[in-house]
Amino acid sequence: MGVLDTDRRVFALAFARMADSLGNSFLIVVLPAYVGAIVGEEGATIAGVSLSTTLLVGIVLSLFGFLNSGLQPITGRLSDRLGTRTGFILSGLVLLGAGSAAYPFADSYAALAVLRALQGVGAALTIPATVALVNELGDAGTRGGNFGVFNTFRLIGFGFGPLAAGAIQQFYGFDAAFAVAVAGAAVGFVLVWLLVEDPEETGAAAADDVSIAVRGSDTLLDPVFTLGVATVIMAMGIALFATLEAPINERLNQGAFLFGVEFGAAVLANVVFQIPIGEASDRYGRRRFVLWGIVLLIPSTLVQGFVTTPAAMIVARLFQGLAVALVFPVSLALAGDLAGEGQSGSTLSILTTGFGLGTAIGPLVSGVLEGIDYAAPFVFVSALGFLALLLVYTQVSEPDPTPETPGPGGEPTPRE
Repeated sequence: MGVLDTDRRVFALAFARMADSLGNSFLIVVLPAYVGAIVGEEGATIAGVSLSTTLLVGIVLSLFGFLNSGLQPITGRLSDRLGTRTGFILSGLVLLGAGSAAYPFADSYAALAVLRALQGVGAALTIPATVALVNELGDAGTRGGNFGVFNTFRLIGFGFGPLAAGAIQQFYGFDAAFAVAVAGAAVGFVLVWLLVEDPEETGAAAADDVSIAVRGSDTLLDPVFTLGVATVIMAMGIALFATLEAPINERLNQGAFLFGVEFGAAVLANVVFQIPIGEASDRYGRRRFVLWGIVLLIPSTLVQGFVTTPAAMIVARLFQGLAVALVFPVSLALAGDLAGEGQSGSTLSILTTGFGLGTAIGPLVSGVLEGIDYAAPFVFVSALGFLALLLVYTQVSEPDPTPETPGPGGEPTPRE
């Protein structure tokens, strides 16, 4: 299957997620400065405890991550039970847009925290239902390509947003930046509302049993749960970099521009390779791509703690982005292959929850371990990578029976 053969509804969901991701990524850049403008450089006293501005910013940003990831298993299960996806997606986009629209009227830190928490709930409604719908719009021969397309456009929005956010905030102010975030949610809403509908079989196949399995039937751990654990570790590796900007710049004797290039290198590699890797996994099977991705993730993360030049860091980040492209979209497709009828929301929410938890835990790990040694965060997450490799190798296999997909020249090639 080529990109042009992708279901138009998948394209609509991808463009909607791109617009929403662009708007939400604006907030990652704008909110820290906005918190500082409200509470001042000295911070604030909350419940009798004096907190620094840096800590207050961290709390606001973490609220979104922890609520988002913590609620996703619940909202995923609910969308399975109710047999609908678009209703959850649209409701979540409304909450995300409403939160952004209300920021200019927030005049206290408490109000900011409430609005960011509201947006965390909105993301929890949107994300599991969206990936479940992408899963249900494909099959074993197209699912990898669908997730490759979907994640590529999401990353384009997420990667471009921070580049534009700083300029818009500087030249046009906070209100303009928040307006872009509102527009992103609104565009996503319109695209889903006009172009996407639930497949008929979604409601018909809604499952009664949508519990999350930890133990496997033939293995110690359930394969989807295992992929979720690997996703947490992968996301931790991604999240380390942004929080270590100051020590990285000092070690490499560089400025903000080169740091931005290094940050973007991983996103660029991820964007470039997700679609071809996803389509290749439709043809040749999923497991091998996930395993090779973890194998590549370990050294590409570890070496970031020891390189001494910006060029070497850029290369390491490019390989880390390629590793993520091998692991995450293919893991989503593999989880979709393993999901029972009417269980896409609860099944795939394990992976999206894992990604959210990893991005929330990663900064905490880097903040604690960097004080011990510069390389310590990278060494720690790389060591966890070996655990992920062992778990996936021993606990995850291709679905059985595995369908055959057309190979080169039209000959069937078994997916192993």
